[in-house]
Amino acid sequence: MSAKTQSTASRKTQGIKALQMRVTRAFLWKQLLLTEPLRRGIKALSKKLNQLLEDKNGKLYQDNVVKFSIPEEYVRKAFSEEALVEAARSGKATFYLALKNKCKMLGFAQVVGLDPTTAELDRIVVFPEYERMGIGTKLLKRTIADQKKEKVKTIVVKAERDEAHARAFYEKNGFEQAKEEILKFPWGKSIPLVVYRFQVTFR
Repeated sequence: MSAKTQSTASRKTQGIKALQMRVTRAFLWKQLLLTEPLRRGIKALSKKLNQLLEDKNGKLYQDNVVKFSIPEEYVRKAFSEEALVEAARSGKATFYLALKNKCKMLGFAQVVGLDPTTAELDRIVVFPEYERMGIGTKLLKRTIADQKKEKVKTIVVKAERDEAHARAFYEKNGFEQAKEEILKFPWGKSIPLVVYRFQVTFR
């Protein structure tokens, strides 16, 4: 499973950020308003996610529908253009897009603010054709660096207890296990989770 925080006024001005992926470096481009180009970026993200959900054997469908027994219509609604635009505009979430040549989308991360100094990495997704290329690590590191600029001190992320790959990924990148909890869904499914914390250092 997955994985923003600053003052309410300033958080509402950002919404979405784009990450230009290079072989050796990542360039962060920060946009202060939800302009038409950024709206198109969210539209493209929504379209890509819903296309991936068409593959019932694909990782996105398995991870978001099958694994947690989440109704498909619930997932599609969460990934809809309207839901993503509203989250970005309202300041409830910050999106980081991994792009190649400024236009080809490779994956994304979504961060949600919990309080002025704590953010949750709600999800980090690398699209199947670009996995095992270090993109997830670049997304995570850039997300952490940007949250540090926003004075966030703690970043939390939740992983299913049996998700060995995800847990190893977070542990490798400096997240420490804080506790375990049970996530209960309205439709009766319960999932054991491990909560990880990353303490941002300021020097």
